[in-house]
Amino acid sequence: MSESKGNKGPVNHGPTLIIHGGAGNLRRELFELEQEYREALKNSLFAGHQILKNGGSSLDAVVEAVCVMEDSPLFNAGKGSVFTLGGKNELEASIMIGTPDHQAGAATLLYTVKNPIKLAKEILLDPQVPHVFLGAQWAEEYAKEKGLELVDPKYFWTERRWKQHMDGLEQRELQPQNIIATTKTSAAESNILSDKEVGSMGTVGAVAVDKDGIIAVATSTGGMNNKKDGRIGDTPMLAAGTWADNETCGVSGTGYGECFIRYAIVHDVAARVKYLGENISDAAEQVVKENKKVGGLAGVIVLDKYGNVAMSKNCDLMFRGYIRVSDERWISPVRSGPSPKDL
Repeated sequence: MSESKGNKGPVNHGPTLIIHGGAGNLRRELFELEQEYREALKNSLFAGHQILKNGGSSLDAVVEAVCVMEDSPLFNAGKGSVFTLGGKNELEASIMIGTPDHQAGAATLLYTVKNPIKLAKEILLDPQVPHVFLGAQWAEEYAKEKGLELVDPKYFWTERRWKQHMDGLEQRELQPQNIIATTKTSAAESNILSDKEVGSMGTVGAVAVDKDGIIAVATSTGGMNNKKDGRIGDTPMLAAGTWADNETCGVSGTGYGECFIRYAIVHDVAARVKYLGENISDAAEQVVKENKKVGGLAGVIVLDKYGNVAMSKNCDLMFRGYIRVSDERWISPVRSGPSPKDL
C-alpha cells in the first residue's frame, strides 16, 4: 500500500532505485570492510540513479546498478563470486520487468560471462529468443553471439573467496556431518548454516521504477560457498529470487537459496500485497519472519510503482540502500545486530 495524504490518494515519489549486496550474520571481517561496502553501494546507486534522472528506463537502471556490484570483488556476484566444491566459479542471474506480459530473462552455470546480468537482459530483449532461461555452454555461446564480454575463468579468482572455499573444505573434514541439507531436510533440522559454509553472502540485486511507472528487478550471484558443482540457486529463478509486477511491487531476494525456492519467497511478498491488501513493508516483514521459522536466512528489497521502499531481513546484516530522483539523497542503513566487540 502506498503512502497517502488525506483523501488525495497515493503519494508518488517518482523514479526510485533500491539495491542490496547480500544478507547474513555479522562477522568481524564484514565489519572491518563496512566502509568499502558503503562506497560500493553508493557507486551502484549513483550509476542507476543517473539513468533514471536522465529519463531512462528502469530496466537499464537496474542493469547498470548491478553491473557495478558484479565488477566489485566485495560482492558474491561477478568478480567476487564464491567457489564450488570443485573449485570453480559458477555464476547466475535473472531480470524481469513488471509489465502485464512479465518479460524476463535468466541464465545460469556461467563460467566466462563477465556480467551475467547483461546476458539476462539480452535474453529478455531478444525477439528471436522465445525462452526465458538459458544455461551452461549454450548460454555462453549465446553471450558470445551477442558480443558480450567474456573473460578467462581465472578473472573470477580472488584470494578472499578462495580462503572461504578452503576454510569450508577444512570444516567439512572436521565436521563431516555438516553437509548441505538435501531437499528432504529443512535447514533448521540439519543445523548446517555455519558462517564458513554460507560465508558466501553478497548476492546482489536492484529494483527500480521509472518515470513511466514500470518496475524492473535484477538479481545476480555466484551462489553458495562450496555448493555442489552444477547446483542452481534461487537467483535465476523467477518467483524465488526475482519478481516484478507493476500493480503490486518488485522484489529481489538474498539469503539461503533453497528456502527461497521451496517457498517462492519473493513472489510471496507480491502475493500478500495483491491478495491480502498489505502494504509492501508489512508483506516483506511477514515473509522473512515466516522464512526464519523454517531455518531460512533471508533478506528482501521491495519497491512499488509509487516509489515506496521496504528492506526486510531476518539476520544481522543486509547491505542495502536506495535513492530517489525527487530528492537525490542516498540512504544506506547497512546493519543491525552485535557490535564488533561481541564478534
